[in-house]
Amino acid sequence: MSDLPSVARLKSRVAGMFAACVMSVGAFLCAAAPAHALIEIDITQGNVEPMPIALPSFTAEGGDPKLSADMTAVISADLKRSGLFLPLDPASFIQTNMGVSTTPRFGDWRTIGAQALVSGSVVKQNDGRLRAEFRLWDVFASEQMLGQQFYTTPENWRRLAHIIADAIYERLTGEKGYFDTRIVYVDETGPKDKRMKRLAIMDQDGFNVRYLTRGDDLVLTPRFSPTTQEITYMSYGGAEPSVYLLNIETGQREIVGNFPGMTFAPRFSPDGQKVVMSLEQGGNANIFTMDLRSRKTTRLTNTAAIDTSPSFSPDGSQVVFESDRGGTQQLYVMNSDGSNAQRISFGPGRYSTPVWSPRGDLIAFTKQHQGRFMIGVMKPDGKGERILTEGYHNEGPAWAPNGRVLVFFRDTPGANGGPQVWTVDLTGYNEQRIQTPAFASDPSWSPLID
Repeated sequence: MSDLPSVARLKSRVAGMFAACVMSVGAFLCAAAPAHALIEIDITQGNVEPMPIALPSFTAEGGDPKLSADMTAVISADLKRSGLFLPLDPASFIQTNMGVSTTPRFGDWRTIGAQALVSGSVVKQNDGRLRAEFRLWDVFASEQMLGQQFYTTPENWRRLAHIIADAIYERLTGEKGYFDTRIVYVDETGPKDKRMKRLAIMDQDGFNVRYLTRGDDLVLTPRFSPTTQEITYMSYGGAEPSVYLLNIETGQREIVGNFPGMTFAPRFSPDGQKVVMSLEQGGNANIFTMDLRSRKTTRLTNTAAIDTSPSFSPDGSQVVFESDRGGTQQLYVMNSDGSNAQRISFGPGRYSTPVWSPRGDLIAFTKQHQGRFMIGVMKPDGKGERILTEGYHNEGPAWAPNGRVLVFFRDTPGANGGPQVWTVDLTGYNEQRIQTPAFASDPSWSPLID
């Protein structure tokens, strides 16, 4: 279909050059050189045929074989979860004991249907750090595509595995990966009519859950900054909701303000310097921006309606929001100064919680129609609407930083039911639940970790 974005054809050229990379706890650097062969992944609106990829367990080379195997398993799981790759069963491997310095017997890997091959090793050095390296091979071209080396502390091994998965993903698709990221959400425990809600954060695959608040106060709608590891969220510690700004790394929290009548936490501007929000005054709700440095607010809409759920375009020039100014909940786009508001949703049902893709090509939304709750996307001009998933109660989409996957929450009915976090990609075929220790709602995806 013509309305699928440029993800429809992703290409990567094979490299025959080994590029060394070094990773500290905070950052890593890498490079690769193009060559002549070509591996191609086609993504259409129909079912995607994932690329068969072989990932023999990284060798330990005198280190911890379990750690090497666990790292390989995380990399394999990341790639499989993307829906673009099919890790092959290790039982099918003909060539075994595949070291990082071993030249593959490419015929053996072609025999089992592998198109790409990853070999690697993990070594614990005398200084206590881990040294991990891997090579990505094009099986058909019988050439190396990429090689990287990393150093980190042993406790950072899961993150290192995500970074390696990102490098493989990017090399084979031409798109940035999203595995070295985190998701903040609202953890919910207790009876359905008296839930304790606290902020929690986890790796994008559901591991390393950490709680950011104690549950003393009700918390709602955390929103990640697109540029930093900071979030805004709402807290009902008193009679009126307060909005806080929380630094994930330092734990430092500051109050943005008290906002009676606010129902959703603000969203950040693309540069992280402002937030856009909806405030109720005199029975009407209108859109405002606030400069986080000066705390100055600017009113963008002034209607006798409920304008809410605003979200900036990635270039900051426009804002999408929902409004009932036309009689029902619909989506509108206006300039960032509040001018030229235009309705963009015209399908049956009610539209809400719009969120602009970080790529700028799509707007995600929640849609309610005939008792069903749907997560969908449309172009910024309203064309090309597509429903990706629907169910009893789906709500609150948020984008992965590469703009190819959405996270949302789905409630389940009944006395013992509750919300769970799910992801779905732009094809709508790759839908997966992220396991959490308890019920979970209002997820928001971080940018890539520095």
